[in-house]
Amino acid sequence: MSEPLLHLTERSLWDAARASGTFEISTRGRTLEEEGFIHCSLRRQLPAVAAMVYGSYTGPDDLVVLVIDPERLTAPVRFEAMSPGGEEFPHIYGPIETTAVVTVEPWDPQGTGG
Repeated sequence: MSEPLLHLTERSLWDAARASGTFEISTRGRTLEEEGFIHCSLRRQLPAVAAMVYGSYTGPDDLVVLVIDPERLTAPVRFEAMSPGGEEFPHIYGPIETTAVVTVEPWDPQGTGG
């Protein structure tokens, strides 16, 4: 497996995806359809992404990290920067099949996700 892609999400959203077979949430409060892709990160990028996206999160759900095997995806993955010359993050341009998620880790904001 190449380096896994990570996606931080609410447990209830992951549970719903398991029931349907695909995960289609791009980022907190936005769907794949609205955004055009699903935001992901690499392990080293996750703490900063979590702080930015979920830093103020006080929802009822636990947060979980989806660990995705990019080789199991049918949608293309592109590494893109938010600004020219900036750090590149993986974006998945389609739904994530639940079979591409190899493990689900509880999010520990004091640690690195696992």
